[in-house]
Amino acid sequence: MGYTRRDFIDGALEEIGLAAYNYDATAEELNSAMRRLDSMMAEWNARGIRVGYPIPSGPGTGNLTDETEAPDSAWEAIVTGLALRIAPSFGKTVMADTRTNFMRAYQALLNIHAQPSEVQPRKMPLGGGNKPYWWGYQVFTTGPVDRLVTGDDGVLEF
Repeated sequence: MGYTRRDFIDGALEEIGLAAYNYDATAEELNSAMRRLDSMMAEWNARGIRVGYPIPSGPGTGNLTDETEAPDSAWEAIVTGLALRIAPSFGKTVMADTRTNFMRAYQALLNIHAQPSEVQPRKMPLGGGNKPYWWGYQVFTTGPVDRLVTGDDGVLEF
C-alpha cells in the first residue's frame, strides 16, 4: 500500500503548522493543494525525476484517495516541497529548517531518481574502427536519438 495524495497534503499542512488535530481543511483548500501537488510532480517528471507518481490527464481530475507508487525516499522531498508551495495560500511563512530540509531531500532525490540524458556531441569524429564502408560520406557521429518519450513510470503505447 502506497501513499495517497491526501497523505502528502496532510504532511505538508503539518509542515506549515496546520496539523489535522487543530485545523480542518475545507474541500476547496484540499483541491487547491492537490492541484499544486500534481503540478509540482508534473514539473519534476519533466525534469527527469520519476518517482512513480501518477500524473493526472487534466487539472483537478485526480482523487485525494488515489494511491501513488512514490517510495519512502521521496516522502520528505514531496512533503516539504509542497509545503513551500502552499504556505502562502494559507497565510503562513515556512521556517528556514523547512527550506533546508527540502534542499537536502531534493538533492538526495536527484541522486537516486533522476535519469541523466545521453551526452554525445554531433561533431565527434568517428574512430578508425567505426567508419562504415562509405566512410567518405559520414565522418562524424550522429546525435542521440530519443526513441522513448516515457520514463520509468510512463505508459508505453504502441
